[in-house]
Amino acid sequence: MGFQKKVFQRAQLHMGYDVDLEALVNDMNSSFESLYTSCSVQTESTPLLHNGQPHRSATYQTQAQPTSPHQRLHRSQPMHILAVRRLQEEEQQYRTSSLPAIPNPFPELCSPASSPTLSSGSLPQCQPSGKYIIKIFSEDGMGKVVEIPADMMARDLCQFLVYKNHCVDDNSWALVEHHPALGLERCLEDHELVVQVQASMTSESKFLFRKNYAKYEFFKNPLNFFPEQMVAWCQETNGTIPPSQLLQNFLNSSSCPEIQGYLYVKEMGRKSWKKLYVFLRRSGLYFSTKGTSKEPRHLQLLADLEDSNVFTVITGRKLHNAPTDFEFCIKPNKVRNEVKELRMLCAEDEQSRTCWMTAFRLFKYGILLYQNYKIPQQRKTLLSHFSAPVRSVSENSLVAMDFSGRIGRVIDNPVEAQSAAMEEGHAWRKRSHRMNILGSPSPLHPSSLSGVIHRTQLWFHGRISREESHKLIHQQGRVDGMFLLRDSQSNPKAFVLTMCHHQKIKHFQILPCEEDGQMFLSLDDGATKFTDLIQLVEFYTLNRGVLPCKLKHPCTTVAL
Repeated sequence: MGFQKKVFQRAQLHMGYDVDLEALVNDMNSSFESLYTSCSVQTESTPLLHNGQPHRSATYQTQAQPTSPHQRLHRSQPMHILAVRRLQEEEQQYRTSSLPAIPNPFPELCSPASSPTLSSGSLPQCQPSGKYIIKIFSEDGMGKVVEIPADMMARDLCQFLVYKNHCVDDNSWALVEHHPALGLERCLEDHELVVQVQASMTSESKFLFRKNYAKYEFFKNPLNFFPEQMVAWCQETNGTIPPSQLLQNFLNSSSCPEIQGYLYVKEMGRKSWKKLYVFLRRSGLYFSTKGTSKEPRHLQLLADLEDSNVFTVITGRKLHNAPTDFEFCIKPNKVRNEVKELRMLCAEDEQSRTCWMTAFRLFKYGILLYQNYKIPQQRKTLLSHFSAPVRSVSENSLVAMDFSGRIGRVIDNPVEAQSAAMEEGHAWRKRSHRMNILGSPSPLHPSSLSGVIHRTQLWFHGRISREESHKLIHQQGRVDGMFLLRDSQSNPKAFVLTMCHHQKIKHFQILPCEEDGQMFLSLDDGATKFTDLIQLVEFYTLNRGVLPCKLKHPCTTVAL
């Protein structure tokens, strides 16, 4: 005891404390004994930290209660450990509330009570940050992951992808909701929130980024989309309604337009189809139980428009045993992967199917579709002041010159300047063709330049079959003037122009022909000849020729 007292005195002198350490130790022991006898440990009054050292801000009693040696609490008893453990738990609670939650990377090395990190069950629930991960696929199957805010619409996401992939911004790109398990797909409307649509999709479903020229084509040519025999209003007025009033009738919420006609309807839970007379109104899709009667007692509801979307069936007629190839589907938003809940429908031809699906969109969204159609045009009008190329001072000083004589002269007549430019272009083509025949050692002029330069164009798709070309044009919208070029499968030296007119796909063979020892390409048996496919496409883009219409919309694919 004397040795301990000397040690305490030396420590007191060394540390400069002004407290009797022996009295402090006795007071600590008496505090432990009182905790042990009361059987109710209050961690708030415990004067120890987890290392057993005194807290400087705590106040202690200087008088110790008399206790017998047998009743004195020894250090080896577990009460001290219990008090320290309570303090450790209390300190852990303070640490949990003040420090960020860090998952324990090695939980097997630490016990839950003494682990300095948080377990996975004690982690707080993370609040949504407003950012979501979306994966988008292109036509070639490659995907791209983007992070978007919760309020991003399909229009904004398409604009972002156009900018990132350096595509031509012609306001014809669309985001497609694709369900491979159900064999369904549809183009999202521009105002739809992408995050909300993704929430109703399954893990197998995905988004596709592709062209869709027919998204708003019905605003330009409504008569091609709404045949008079299918619009009840036109039948009542004997087809004397102009196209503008026809669209206003669909967009006006107070009017009551109606689409009518026969459809093949698949019975719920069965494989059989039944031909019914169907009416499409703003309130829903109905069929008549008695012929073509429109009386309310003869009408039964097939599908609701408010909580449903219309999809194109892409699996073909074999999967559902459809009577025709023009199948579409009305899918409720709550349905995930249940085929029996889908309302499968089948039209007689492509124009009828397009009419039903377009009317469904107009009845559901109304004036919103017209606003989506006008927004790109308004943006184009605002940017029209900046669309003209800015010419520099040196470019403004350029003039047309003629170097055919000994001395160059300035061409003042603009008509003469244009003809001179055309003659120079033809001369360049002949010179390049002659170099290809003779063979040029320069890598910039290979002998097969005119034969392969078209493969770099977006409208050329190589060796694809007729069925694949039909699929591409159908996916990107059957509008007049949509086209693509491909290699001919029957003739290895020929090509095929595949185009759409009046929602029908037609094929024209491009054959090689020879004149004065030079090879040309012709689409009309040599009446109009072209040196390459690029020149052919440029000509028929400006001139109709033997085609049913001009080439307007190239069927292109993009790699994300």
